[in-house]
Parts: sequence; structure tokens; C-alpha cells
Amino acid sequence: MFTGIIEAQANIREITEKGISVERPESFDDIKIGSSISVSGACLSVVNFDEHLMKFDVVSETFQKTKLGSLKAGDKINLERAMKASDRFEGHVVQGHTETTGVVTNEKLRIENGELIIKVCDDVLSFLVPKGSIAIDGVSLTVATIDGNQITVALIPHTLENTTLGFLDKGDKVNIETDVMVRHAKQLQTSAK
Repeated sequence: MFTGIIEAQANIREITEKGISVERPESFDDIKIGSSISVSGACLSVVNFDEHLMKFDVVSETFQKTKLGSLKAGDKINLERAMKASDRFEGHVVQGHTETTGVVTNEKLRIENGELIIKVCDDVLSFLVPKGSIAIDGVSLTVATIDGNQITVALIPHTLENTTLGFLDKGDKVNIETDVMVRHAKQLQTSAK
């Protein structure tokens, strides 16, 4: 489980059809084989590492259903280690189970104008509510508005400076994970009918 509070950004070093290698931040000194890491919102397990790199196996479904399949060496990603049971819970419940991707529809973000507008597919709209939680590229955010199939989230300068969201431009793909509690409530509601 993750909180959506990004710990580091890193560059992808290599992508193959079987996995990815990313730079290992100095602060990730406690990782081991099998450690769960949120890589821009997709939960991946460390399969190998050294002092400079972390390697992850990635199955074809993950490449297809997340933006990982469209990334290349040199692209920046958000990283978060799995939450410890003793940690303070500062974001929201994020599983690292990307449901779909969305597309940025507004022009390049600026620090003074931190609105991010994303076009999402109809399948996830029923799980989104204004002032509800969403994870975009692994970042815990709040939905500000919903207009048709576009959602708007407000980004504070700290988020723009400390995540990859400040680098997004019109047409870029982002990973989307809706709030697991809303998904479960909808499932219960549907089952009760």
C-alpha cells in the first residue's frame, strides 16, 4: 500500500519488453529484492538493484494498461516506497493498481497556474466525485471539478516542483487510480440491486 506522497523522482535508464531499469535515489537505502515501489503509480517489485539502479520486471498487461509502455530511457518518473505499518498516513489509500490512463488536455503547467485538466475514459467517471481522492502518476490528489469526461485537479507549487506533474504537457498520458473505497462502495451498491 502507498499514500501517494512522492518520495523522489528518477530517470528511466532502460526499457525492454520484459522490464525497466530506473535510477536508484540515495534515500532508497532500505530496498531489497521484492520491495514494492510505486513507479508513477504502478506497483512494481524490485528484482535486482545496485547502488545506482533498481530493476523491475513488467508484464505485458502493465505495459499496455499504464503509461509505462509509452515511456523511454531518460523520461522522469515518480517513486514511492511501500508504506510501513508504523508510518504516518499523509495521503490517501493508493494501491499502485493503475486502472487506466488519461490524457492531459491543457497547455504546459506553470507554477503560478497549477490546474491540471485530464480527459478520462467513461469507465472511471463513476468512481470520481468532486473533492474525492485520485492518484495521478502515483500522486495523491483531490478532484476539483468534473466536466463531461474531463477532470480538473489543483496542484500546489510544492507538488509541481517535487513530482513529474510539473513537466506534463498537452497530449501526455498519465496513470489513473481512483479511490479504492469509492470503488468498493460502488461494487456493494451494484451487488445490492
